[in-house]
Amino acid sequence: MVAEALDPMERLLAERACERLILEFVRRLDLGDPSTVAELFTPDGIWEWPDDSRRVQGRDALRGYFGSRPKDRLSRRMSTNVLVTVNSASAATATSYFATYRVDGYTDGMLPPRLPTNVGHYEDTFRKVGGSWLLATRRTFLPFGGETEHLGHPRQP
Repeated sequence: MVAEALDPMERLLAERACERLILEFVRRLDLGDPSTVAELFTPDGIWEWPDDSRRVQGRDALRGYFGSRPKDRLSRRMSTNVLVTVNSASAATATSYFATYRVDGYTDGMLPPRLPTNVGHYEDTFRKVGGSWLLATRRTFLPFGGETEHLGHPRQP
């Protein structure tokens, strides 16, 4: 696909806005209120996992999905190798890689090091809506993954 001719500054600002969405997604899941991740998507936004046919569509469904995460979940995501391609003044795509460290049953303190729960990449499409860039689709590919570890709590006598 041949990208529409854009002013270099307009292209740079669009790339940065899309990169920031990718990073804001991670920050909200790990350090913010996960249900607010839905606001980073277009109203009809989609998050899907093609390898296992999971699909969540629409802000309400996304809000419910992200908001249902266990309250005792500790997670940290590393996001890297972000490559944004601006196709027009209102459309862009990106690929980024991630590693997720995650446990459930967390109460407080520092945990011993562990391997990531999953490692993969995202394929995103973005749309500019009302002057703001938003995720239209996020496709998740997990070539490395496993179950989320649940930390056991000692039983009280």
